[in-house]
Amino acid sequence: MADATSDAVPQRAVIVGIIPDQPPRVLKEAARYAALFGAPLILAHVDVTRFVTYEDPDGYVHSAPIDLDIATGAAQLRAVTEAAASILGEPGSNGVDWSVRQLVGDPALAIKHLAEDSQARLIVVGTRRRGFGESVREFFTGSVAARLAHRQSRPVLVVPLEDPVGDDDPLWPEG
Repeated sequence: MADATSDAVPQRAVIVGIIPDQPPRVLKEAARYAALFGAPLILAHVDVTRFVTYEDPDGYVHSAPIDLDIATGAAQLRAVTEAAASILGEPGSNGVDWSVRQLVGDPALAIKHLAEDSQARLIVVGTRRRGFGESVREFFTGSVAARLAHRQSRPVLVVPLEDPVGDDDPLWPEG
């Protein structure tokens, strides 16, 4: 299984932003592009419950939790890694060499920084989930895909999580 703590960042990689319980469609699409490019695939999980306190000159990032009672980052990273292994198999087994990187803080800024470090060819992210709560969250935090598209020079592929909403369908399901 891929090492989430390795120091060497694969170069010219495809980066995919991944969260627990994300539909496999996003990861499969990212793996397809990595295979087409003959590039490594970096699965970037961002722990939003932590923030960067400072970064050493050698690149080591020091972080601190926003809430000392929250211990979800390791569990989420484990869930993401296990889901990736079930979808992709072992690194290199399906023609894609993949690894997982744990990032902290703001997802768009963390992925942008990783893309710069790896000289990424492509960044892949999923759309947000449908629902009123997700719309409110996006209103306050902004779209990760939109922020990436406007704040760095690499191409960003946005993969729909679900079937698109029709022109006459409600944006938020009743219930």
